[in-house]
Amino acid sequence: MQSITILGATGSIGLSTLDVLARHADRYRVYALTAYHRIDALAEQCLRFRPEVAVVGTADGAKRLGYLLDQAGVNTSVEYGEKALEAVASASECDTVMAAIVGSAGLAPTLAAARAGKKVLLANKEALVMSGQLFMDAVNSSGATLLPIDSEHNAIFQCLPHSYQRKPSEWGVAKILLTASGGPFLNRAVESLENVTPEEAVAHPNWVMGRKISVDSATMMNKGLEVIEAHWLFGAEANQIDVIIHPQSTIHSMVSYLDGSVLAQLGNPDMRIPIAHALAYPDRIASGVSAVDLAQITQLTFQRPDFDRFPCLKLAYEALLAGGTAPAILNAANEVAVQAFLDRRISFRAIDALISSVMDTLPHTDIKGLDALLEQDSQARRAAQSYIQSTVGA
Repeated sequence: MQSITILGATGSIGLSTLDVLARHADRYRVYALTAYHRIDALAEQCLRFRPEVAVVGTADGAKRLGYLLDQAGVNTSVEYGEKALEAVASASECDTVMAAIVGSAGLAPTLAAARAGKKVLLANKEALVMSGQLFMDAVNSSGATLLPIDSEHNAIFQCLPHSYQRKPSEWGVAKILLTASGGPFLNRAVESLENVTPEEAVAHPNWVMGRKISVDSATMMNKGLEVIEAHWLFGAEANQIDVIIHPQSTIHSMVSYLDGSVLAQLGNPDMRIPIAHALAYPDRIASGVSAVDLAQITQLTFQRPDFDRFPCLKLAYEALLAGGTAPAILNAANEVAVQAFLDRRISFRAIDALISSVMDTLPHTDIKGLDALLEQDSQARRAAQSYIQSTVGA
């Protein structure tokens, strides 16, 4: 029986993970659940799954959660803060860690799980985007197992014949093909994107996701981060990773081989599929998702992305090619920009302008350690806030 820690249990990935676990109570037990501020939701999860530990963001949150659990008679230890997150991610009682905390906040606990040699189910792409070689070195030195949860990277993993620690040239791989839905604005006039509202940006046509990742999908920064993630996961260079827009989201990604073969993984757009695959790997278990009905598929269409429509994708390729802390700067600037857009402080098209400005003005360096990396992240966030203040005011 595997013992699971879920970092980010109340988010969409956490909820889907718990749904899969509940279907296989004979195989899995929950060791720890974490959430930042959704205390009531976390209390309900603790009542159902009875973890040994629950971690929240603040002391006040921990006090409230402790009260709710005491009232319900749930004997779960309640902790709070970043160090507590790292502790449950690296605890000896835990075998597997679902890393689903959104954004850079997930880096430290996910890295702790990797250093502790856990089976890491990586749904937090920003952790790998930010730390790159630092993260992969931790995986390799500890003997951790790293399995991708993003539907695209999980699809690629399924289409590769061997361990993804090998280089693509050793597999006979020509290209990794990351599919993208194109988001809600694929066919909208480019000149009208300046007037996009947050409500429109988070209305993804195929997937049910959180607000931040939905905006990233609309700008295609999400796909740009996935390009960087694919580089580290699969050892592929930038020119070996192509993005293909596939509006139906039926094919989740593909691998093109030197012999002319293209292998694809198909499935309905539901994150329980990659979650179930990674939880049970190398076995297969039921995810709760029905199989694709091939007879009902009327068309599968593909097109190349337009950088004029999706400049964030171009910026991500540039950050990957620059290397070092450039992807961390990209990610930090994007997180600030997306939040400012959701708060209606900047326009939709100001997101890529802000990121580009920060990348141009803040020099990147080699990654010399976690503390230095986090300082570069902080500098990028300050630069992004300064850009906002200088263009639209406080």
